[in-house]
Amino acid sequence: MLSYNQIAYRGLEVCNPVEPGRIEAAVERTGLGAGARAADVGTGTAALAIRLARRFGFAVTAIEYNPDMAALARANVVAAGAEKAVEIVEGAAADVLTAMEAPRLIVALGTTNVTGEGLPTPESAFAFLRERLPPGGWLLWGDLTWTAEPPAPLRQITDLTNLFTDDAGWKAAAAAAGLELTWSELSPQPVIDAFTSATDAAVRAWLEANPEAPEAAGIRLSADRVRAVFGFGRPCIGFGLYLFRRPPEVQAVRITPPQD
Repeated sequence: MLSYNQIAYRGLEVCNPVEPGRIEAAVERTGLGAGARAADVGTGTAALAIRLARRFGFAVTAIEYNPDMAALARANVVAAGAEKAVEIVEGAAADVLTAMEAPRLIVALGTTNVTGEGLPTPESAFAFLRERLPPGGWLLWGDLTWTAEPPAPLRQITDLTNLFTDDAGWKAAAAAAGLELTWSELSPQPVIDAFTSATDAAVRAWLEANPEAPEAAGIRLSADRVRAVFGFGRPCIGFGLYLFRRPPEVQAVRITPPQD
């Protein structure tokens, strides 16, 4: 059965309110070259994974938990002729990241359960991801961020699926986990508005065309919830993009005392 995500994100290159060019600008700062291994957590349609493979020459492991989304991602990879550069791995992010060879770059945008513990705190999410990186490895993290104190009902709704924080909170949580911030920016409000409008329009069009579909009621409920969250929360919801690095290991220098 179709899900809200499959319908809302099908036509998007990035399944989050951030422009693809800004993601590329962040990745360029890593200096990673062709052949570097990257992991795209919660790949969705795999459009971003394909872009990373084409633009930077990365070998991308694209991780997707939802079987239907994973099937869509595989179809998109085949259609793009990117099978040699992008591997779709269906499964929980925590399990896949733990089992695979440590990638030089982890891209995690809008993830909901990166640690396997249900609702990870920002601190636990960053601590887990840091341990999946080699020394000197990179984490490109993106997620919703509070730009002002949200009303209590809005926070209660969002806390059901994600534990968000504000810009300072994301940065502090990463620092506590031993990650170094190298770059960050917040998406402009027009970018967020365009994303929410596009996803809502796609779902509403599908609902109008498929009113009797067995999954229509559940998809309508999800669409109404998302519209309410972003509409009611527009003054206090933003999207932050953060490039972190696990510090390289410092080699101890042995000093030989002078001989008499």
